Amino acid sequence: MDKDRVVPKPRSWTPSVCAVVTGILILIMVYLLNSELLRKTSGTITLAMALGPILYSFCLLVEEWKFHSKQRYGQSIQRMLQACFSKATLLGFGVVVLVLLVNGAEYTHEKTVLTMLTCAFYLLFKSFGVLGPTPVEVLETCESKQLNVAHGLAWSFYLGYLKLVLPELENQVKKHYNVNGEMLSSYRLHILLPLNAAVRSKLEEEDKNVCFLDNLPELMIDRAGVRKRVYKHSIYKIIDPNKEPYYCIAEFATPLVTLYQMSEDSNVGFGEKDRRQQVLLFYRTLSQILESSLECRNCYRLILLDDEQADDPHYLSKELIKHLQQEDREILMDLPQELGRPVLEHGVFEAPVQNYQQEELSSTSYNLMISQPQSLRSEPVENTDYTNFHNRQR
Repeated sequence: MDKDRVVPKPRSWTPSVCAVVTGILILIMVYLLNSELLRKTSGTITLAMALGPILYSFCLLVEEWKFHSKQRYGQSIQRMLQACFSKATLLGFGVVVLVLLVNGAEYTHEKTVLTMLTCAFYLLFKSFGVLGPTPVEVLETCESKQLNVAHGLAWSFYLGYLKLVLPELENQVKKHYNVNGEMLSSYRLHILLPLNAAVRSKLEEEDKNVCFLDNLPELMIDRAGVRKRVYKHSIYKIIDPNKEPYYCIAEFATPLVTLYQMSEDSNVGFGEKDRRQQVLLFYRTLSQILESSLECRNCYRLILLDDEQADDPHYLSKELIKHLQQEDREILMDLPQELGRPVLEHGVFEAPVQNYQQEELSSTSYNLMISQPQSLRSEPVENTDYTNFHNRQR
């Protein structure tokens, strides 16, 4: 599916830029209409706008000091001040001091009353939510600071599972080949992410053209006090009506089960619309995490499944085949030395012959001379030694 069509991009600075440009244009218009009024009232308005948030922060401090000082802050005044007064509020305090130093002597009774009225209206509007953050601003804060459920699930999925199993996946595939002699169409883990978070226990329940074949050898890791905790992956046979079947490692992203169950629980208040949004954030976050992970590079494939295609009984197999065909056309530049490196001879690459069948690309391959890339930096050295040994006999 077209991921750019459904996966939300991070929000930019467009609202702030528009607000600054609009504010400057309004100031220019006021200056052209009445420059004397702008000069006389700008200091008063600036003082009132900066003083309002400071007073509201003191109101927040009263709540934290009276009811939460021990449980939340351990009676630390510094921590309470940091929680109630943001950097922007401290900047406003500096503006107040600067305005009073510059124009303090010019403040008349009328200006003082106007400042007090503005602060009073600010506190009332803030208390009743008129000046509160919009839903978009709340979402932006949660996404930028990664406070959503999807962010936590993505990091847990990576740190507690993918970071452990993906670096060892190629070795597990080799062990499976040495024991059973079965070649896989791909050595990567294909992680399936349905947009509706409806994860089935068995892939064949989703598509009859996806059949369970076998499990890879078990990977045992001591983890969180559990000795030899077992991790394993399943191999599936993907039936292609037009060609020979494909064999790959595939599984659903298990954290989506949590998202789905949360949306079904009335105590959570997590609707279907929220669930879809969290799935998209989960996909985007997990993609960013894995793309920056050297241990997991070239060992996975994220497949986003469109729930609008649920009427197609073979949608899953078609998506898997499409990704497997894309992998067949990939050229991995870095190959491990222990398996040897392919040699270009008469325009045809000769595949390595250790533990795998000798293969040749089609005679229609392009006659390209590809040189080994050289790093421009001595440190750090990136090592992405993975072998594309899954090309089958054409």
